[in-house]
Amino acid sequence: MLKYFFSSYLVTILGLVGAYLWGEHVFSGTGLKCVFIASVLAILEISLSFDNAVVNAMKLEKMSEKWRHRFITWGILIAVFGMRFVFPIAVVAIFANLNMLTVVDMAFNNVDKYAHYLELTHAPIVTFGGAFLLMLFLDYFTEAKKEVHWIPFIEHKIKCLSCVRGICSIITLSVLALLMLKIEPAMQMSVLKSGIAGIIIYLVIDGLAEWLEKRQEERAKICADTVKCSGLVGFLYLELIDASFSLDGVLGAFALSKDILIITIGLFIGAMFVRSLTIMLVEKKTLKQFLYLEHGAHWAIGVLATLMFISTFHHVPEVITGLLGLAFIVSALISSLIHNRNKNGAN
Repeated sequence: MLKYFFSSYLVTILGLVGAYLWGEHVFSGTGLKCVFIASVLAILEISLSFDNAVVNAMKLEKMSEKWRHRFITWGILIAVFGMRFVFPIAVVAIFANLNMLTVVDMAFNNVDKYAHYLELTHAPIVTFGGAFLLMLFLDYFTEAKKEVHWIPFIEHKIKCLSCVRGICSIITLSVLALLMLKIEPAMQMSVLKSGIAGIIIYLVIDGLAEWLEKRQEERAKICADTVKCSGLVGFLYLELIDASFSLDGVLGAFALSKDILIITIGLFIGAMFVRSLTIMLVEKKTLKQFLYLEHGAHWAIGVLATLMFISTFHHVPEVITGLLGLAFIVSALISSLIHNRNKNGAN
């Protein structure tokens, strides 16, 4: 375990020390409070991201060792600095029509105003993530070649929809149309555009990855170039999945703290543990040992996407999101253990 989580433990120690020093710097005597908040945020991030780790492991199994390493190094920088710090600032700058430097200054010196602007952008942000994750959920369960079913009476019916061309996009667009009935008129256009953007980006990345995989199989003589390209596309795909998962957590973090640095530290620690868990799942070939773990992760993704859509018009506590996702993962793990026991017993 130390092999996989050493860097996470190191980041935790450094991060909590940094949170303490920053708290004492901002307001003397608040260091321990900042350590506590950062710890809670880290736990929240981990609980929300078990399904993310499983999905990441599925994709990483098909990638070279070089790209796995880049996912840990480059990927964690993008995930933390990009999604947990730059992204919220960029969103506020775009929607409020402000300069990025002005928003950075606001985030550090006028946190209430910054949090207010970020709250105004909540609906478009989570709609983008919800649409992207719903496409991922539907694409997995409508796979025509899929033979293993965890919840057969539901999953088999979903698979039957694969005969309808573009069914994932049709369903997601239908959900967006229904969402418009709940959204305030002033926000409808921005929410609709965000949702459509989530669908388009998923289709582009998924389609490109699939095309490159086929090229790799058909033309072995250009394998090196193809692996390089598919590795890059796979890397981008994983980062987009990670970004979609993190949207709700980033926005929900402001319920615990308005200090963007403490939020970044807490989410950084959580994201690092999720990365370590992902690598462990890949190297120990856990997904092959537990037959239904992938299914549980994708059901958790479907629930997360649904809750993200609901959160555009009704507040959904992050603890509910985390517990529901964890419930599917644990249930799938238990089902896999029962399957393995029955299989060994039959042998």
